[in-house]
Amino acid sequence: MAPHARHYRKGSTAVAVDGMPSFAFAFDIDGVLLRSSAPLPGASTALEYLHNNSIPFILLTNGGGKHESTRVAELSKKLGVPLTEENFVQSHTPFKQLVEGSETVESLKDKTILVTGGDGEKCRKVAEMYGFTNVVTPTDIMMAYPSIWPFSLAVDFTAVQGHRPLPTNVDHMNPSKSLKIDAVFVFNDPRDWALDLQIILDLLLSKGGVLGTVSEKNGDPTLPNNGWQQDGQPKLFFSNPDLFWATSHHMPRLGQGGFQASLRGIWDETTGGAVLERTVIGKPYPETYKYAERVLHKHRAQMLGGNGEVKKKVSRLERVFMVGDNPESDIRGANEFESPHGTEWTSVLVKTGVYHDGRHPKYAPKVIVNDVLEAVKWALREEGWNGVVD
Repeated sequence: MAPHARHYRKGSTAVAVDGMPSFAFAFDIDGVLLRSSAPLPGASTALEYLHNNSIPFILLTNGGGKHESTRVAELSKKLGVPLTEENFVQSHTPFKQLVEGSETVESLKDKTILVTGGDGEKCRKVAEMYGFTNVVTPTDIMMAYPSIWPFSLAVDFTAVQGHRPLPTNVDHMNPSKSLKIDAVFVFNDPRDWALDLQIILDLLLSKGGVLGTVSEKNGDPTLPNNGWQQDGQPKLFFSNPDLFWATSHHMPRLGQGGFQASLRGIWDETTGGAVLERTVIGKPYPETYKYAERVLHKHRAQMLGGNGEVKKKVSRLERVFMVGDNPESDIRGANEFESPHGTEWTSVLVKTGVYHDGRHPKYAPKVIVNDVLEAVKWALREEGWNGVVD
């Protein structure tokens, strides 16, 4: 591989050490690199150039539904560029941290969690690969307890696939021996909104997360939030706030953010306006960008510093170019993120996805370009990088 020319950032005196780039990229996938499952024009060329010139990048997507190892294998084949889990962050990737717990959430490794979203068993299997040991899906519950959903009579139970026996029976007459859910994770876009909304609502109204029970504290005006979600109900996690996303259809389609909005509307009508306590990650939320920056720093150190016994000193990461198609998530997140390392995040909006030319984006990017290849060329010019992307 040819050595790089030394370069500098415009308006800065910081010069990269030994030609190491002091900048990096973060790319959204849907609407930036792919449209549905097909590569967008220029995507492979852009990534190949960065890879061949040792310019670090990560893929940072609000998509998911498959394990990272599966997804990077698919993307590597489609885009013709080697990718690994080390430079890939999906919407639900940060959920890995909750297996062992966090500052605000106890370890959920051996707790019973409800996972919804995605096709069939895929999200359950992802959760298990992360390390969660007791994973239940809405389909499991419906198959064991059909009366929980009044329209289950319309379901051909002989055709239902991807379900398992419940770890504990549902017995609302004997709560101490009934199924108890400790946390609810919306891993990916739910496929059966009605069933999933009903079961999640039941758990949010329950006593201690025991399915089929109702908390006596609900509606109590003497308690915080009028008693709603004050009785040990399971914590609720969403991995993706996107209301719309780019698909093969000519107009953006509803995403997980639409499901979340539906639940909020039902919750509001049920509780008379109580706050729906929940944790939402994914772009544009700062926790996702903070997690992504940690991944990028680690990947960059391995890529530029080497993996041998003697490692090179890697220069400071000065700037990250966030290339996305969605002003509400990609652009807003990059604009608002305050890096704990002082790294500047610069937003670049492309016209190949959710955003369409001629509209005034609610969150203004640093620049609007036609596609990802033009985005990379613009960023390299900004950094004074010597080289031609063709």
